[in-house]
Formats: sequence, structure tokens, C-alpha cells
Amino acid sequence: MTKTILFDVDGVLLSEERYFDSSALTVWELLHSDQYIGIRPDIFKTNVTMEEIKEIRSTYFDDDRVLSFIKARGINANWDMVYLTSAYQIIVLLEQIMEEEGAFVQSFLQADINQRALLQLNQKLQNKVIELQLTSFVDDFQKGNATKGEMLPYLNRIAYEKLGVETDVFARNSSLWELCRETFQEWYVGDDMVEASTGKPTKQPGKEGFMQFEQPLADVNKIQHLFEQLNNQGFRVGIGTGRPKLETMEPLRALGLLPFIDEKRIATASDVLVAEQQCPDQAPLAKPQPYTYVLAWLGNDQPVEKVLNQSLPLVGEEIVIVGDSVADGLAAQTMGVTFVAVLTGLSGKKARPSFEEMGADYIIDNVIDIANIRFE
Repeated sequence: MTKTILFDVDGVLLSEERYFDSSALTVWELLHSDQYIGIRPDIFKTNVTMEEIKEIRSTYFDDDRVLSFIKARGINANWDMVYLTSAYQIIVLLEQIMEEEGAFVQSFLQADINQRALLQLNQKLQNKVIELQLTSFVDDFQKGNATKGEMLPYLNRIAYEKLGVETDVFARNSSLWELCRETFQEWYVGDDMVEASTGKPTKQPGKEGFMQFEQPLADVNKIQHLFEQLNNQGFRVGIGTGRPKLETMEPLRALGLLPFIDEKRIATASDVLVAEQQCPDQAPLAKPQPYTYVLAWLGNDQPVEKVLNQSLPLVGEEIVIVGDSVADGLAAQTMGVTFVAVLTGLSGKKARPSFEEMGADYIIDNVIDIANIRFE
């Protein structure tokens, strides 16, 4: 029987920091750029220093409380993090103009929220005293028990509680979610590669991108040796990541890891997008849903329907998933396979209690420590 070991990328092989920075910059842009909501557009720019990025992330993610909370609730995709944070602030802004602009708020929440809708909101906010509420996200979401994919539609509940308006506009399959995704990609891959990533030119030029600043979480030679060792032990090495294909393949190639990886066992966010487009009623399919890892195990050339119809939990299969988040662990549990938790994600060693509580099979300090595990 073939043994398979599937690695997450961010927080396991590569640092997540630049991804979280890009997430914060995306929220910042959507709220402040005059191409979108345009609150104080004079503060927005695309040429930002690392010190400014640090300050923006600290402010808009409440010293990472927002990120930590979302990940603890089982959401692992940066696109979803951006969407949740941005959509929440839109609700906060609508609440502040509800008394004066009630009819607009009602109509705004009954139609798909696209760039044109954000510009209409921009106009309604002109000459009004409004404030973002950047420290209330966690408190409002903690009022409910929404986890994983339930968090996105839970925004509709928050909208009802704050505005008294029934709506189902907040969802994975929406123009706002797609706008969040495309804007995030602009920041992460930069002007030169954004069209290869999204199929569209950048909306706001001047973004250098972060791909050239990738930070491995262990010595590259040691990671190469680990993968070679796993191959020699009979493991088929694969990848199951929330990154799109471009941002997955280029770093793996640069790190010299592709020779040790079965490229048919690489599943990315690009594959998930294709599946969600083909089967929108199944969305969201990102982690903690098992789709990414099931596809990596079956092979990325398999039909979407076959992956979705795979009977779970798996029986009699030797599969190991290596991840840094609760979402990875939940996917592994759904599949009925071994989960190795790595303490190099956002919360570092502070994540250990969460992994112990969920019953991770192994908890290690660094991906290199896998060499010390004897999988039975």
C-alpha cells in the first residue's frame, strides 16, 4: 500500500507573516481607497514601508486578535479572513448611517455587493462623521458559535442584530468575496505577476508584492533532506495548501523541493476555486473542508465530482497530514487520517493546548521533527 504524507505550506514550510501582512493591506485598501469605500482616501497608498505595514496590521487586525480568533474557529484561507474583516466593517459603517439613510441601507443589503455598490456607499459616507470599529470584531462573533464555513453567513446575523434588516447577501459566492480575493492577490504577487494570478490587470498599480520575501521555517537543506528521507521510506509526498497555484509552485521550486514531491499530489486554492465554480452549492470547499487534502491524495487530475463523492472517513489508507492550524486538524479528522500539528503557525507554541484538545496525533515544534516520528 502506498503511504502518503501531505504538507500544508504556510506555517509549516514557509512563514505566514507576509500572507497576513497582505491580508491587512487588503482590508486597509478596501476601506480607504477612493476606488472602494474611500474613508479618508488621503491615507491610502501602494508604496508602503515594512514599518507602515506592521502598524496597519496591528491596527486593522486588533494586534492579531482577529486573525487568531478566525483561525481558532477553523477558517484557514486568507481570502476568507479578508472577507470576514471587510464585510464586518461594512456592516459597522451601515449601522452609523442607518438612521439618516435607512432606505439606502435596506437596498444595499438586498443586492450583491460589488465595486459599484462600495462606491455608492462611499458617496453616502461623504461629509458624515463615521468611525471604524476595529476592536469589536471578536466580541460580536463571540456572541454566536459559528465555526468554519458557518462564519461567512453569520455576518447576515450580525447585520440583522445591528441594522434590523433581513439579508443573505453575505456569502462565499459573492462579488464582494471575489473582490477581496483579487485585491489580496494584487498585494501578494505584485504588479508584475497579478495578471498571471487573477487573469486581470491590477486595479491600483504600485504594489511590489511579497513573493520575493518568502521565509522558510527551517533550514532549506534540512527540509530537502527530510523530503528525501520520506521518499526513501516509501512515502509519496504531496501538498495541500490554501495558497493559489502560482504562489505554491514558485517557492517550492526556489527551495529545491519539487524533485521530492509528486506534482500530481499538489492541491491548491486554485483547485478549490475551480471546484466551487463547478459546484457552487458545495461552497465553501476550502479548509477545514477536506476537499484540498482529498484532492491531493487522489491526484489533482481527478474530476471534481469524484473528489466530492469520496466516501469519508477513509478506511485502510496510510495518510498523514502535516499542518499548523485547527482547520488542518479538522480536515484530517473528517478524513480519518493521522494529523501532525506543527507549532510554527500564527500562535506558535501557544497553539499546543488547542491541538491537544482536538486530539492531534502528534505535536511537534518544527517540521524537521517529523524525522523523529515512526508512523505505524
